[in-house]
Amino acid sequence: GEVEVPTIDGGMSRVKVPAGSQTGKQMRLRAKGMPALRGGGAGDMLIELAVETPVNLTARQRELLREFEKLSEDNNPEGSSFFGKVKGFWDGMKG
Repeated sequence: GEVEVPTIDGGMSRVKVPAGSQTGKQMRLRAKGMPALRGGGAGDMLIELAVETPVNLTARQRELLREFEKLSEDNNPEGSSFFGKVKGFWDGMKG
């Protein structure tokens, strides 16, 4: 998908986020960083992704996530850690 991120000059820039991107992934925005000291344009700006886990899901949404987890186990090398975190989150919400 695409997101808009604020740039250091006060503007906004559209960034294409690849499918499957994880929290902590860094992306480069060319020529959106600090201006060079002696002219010559601006440097690059780095952004770091923060993937948010949804909250306040309905019972049906939780059921669909569990189903998705079962279908994704073979296709997602980091899946067990991600879904383990999601499961831990929901188990903690139950009390």
